[in-house]
Amino acid sequence: MNIKTLALALSMLIAGMAIPAQGQIVSTEKSSKQTADSIRNELDSRPYFSLYKDTYFVGGTVLGGEPTSHNSDVKFQISFQQRLTKSTLPWNSYLYLFYTQKALWNVFERSLPFHDLNFNPGIGLSRYIIMKNRLVGKMTVMLEHESNGKDGIASRSWNKVSLAAEGYISPNLMAHAKFWIPIVDGMYNKDILRYSGIYQAGFQAISNDDKWVLDMTMVKRKGWNLNFNTIVQLGYRINHNSNQFIMLQYYNGYGETLLDYNQYHSRIRIGLLIRPQFFSDF
Repeated sequence: MNIKTLALALSMLIAGMAIPAQGQIVSTEKSSKQTADSIRNELDSRPYFSLYKDTYFVGGTVLGGEPTSHNSDVKFQISFQQRLTKSTLPWNSYLYLFYTQKALWNVFERSLPFHDLNFNPGIGLSRYIIMKNRLVGKMTVMLEHESNGKDGIASRSWNKVSLAAEGYISPNLMAHAKFWIPIVDGMYNKDILRYSGIYQAGFQAISNDDKWVLDMTMVKRKGWNLNFNTIVQLGYRINHNSNQFIMLQYYNGYGETLLDYNQYHSRIRIGLLIRPQFFSDF
């Protein structure tokens, strides 16, 4: 096991747990006291450093088979964003740096080796959509890189020009979609679109009492048939004043990590989820 990598990952996770809920904090409710300018001012006043996608630490095993040390693991993801500007760019957009790191950790094997670490930095412009003095959505265009930092035949990498959209249907429901133009530069993952997909769509729903959150994402793999990778997460808030949840996560399909992008996985895991106060990004 790479001790330096483990120490870095755990320190980042602990730091993430200490981050208060700093997601999109502007209400989607129409209010006579809100104007487009007041919403932009509130967005401008948000902390520059905040959560991006969900941060989680979950463990579990295979579905439909006998659990072993080889098919049971811990999966964690750390994700944050840094806003570089206020709404002074054209179209009242914001420039962001994004970073997500995902890992599969074989904690049930001898020496506790990491199976794969995936690094996903990006830079992009986000524009919040305000209609009739109400925040109704967000659009982001970004340039992303994703690789696993390995060399030789285990090396995996690709780049994407992505367009992501979110629609805030109500304060409790958000629909999202993301499309990308791939630039596959990895020598050993030329067929990655067949497994890791060409676009995704899904939704996130929050209960009226803010205790439960449910999200589902379906990633369309290349081809004309109905082939999807499916991710379902159900979270229960531990404390009303925190952004920490007990989460059950289900993954079915390909592309869970870059190293095994062309291998089918059906796994269920449970653990800790840390998410923004409003809606997550995907």
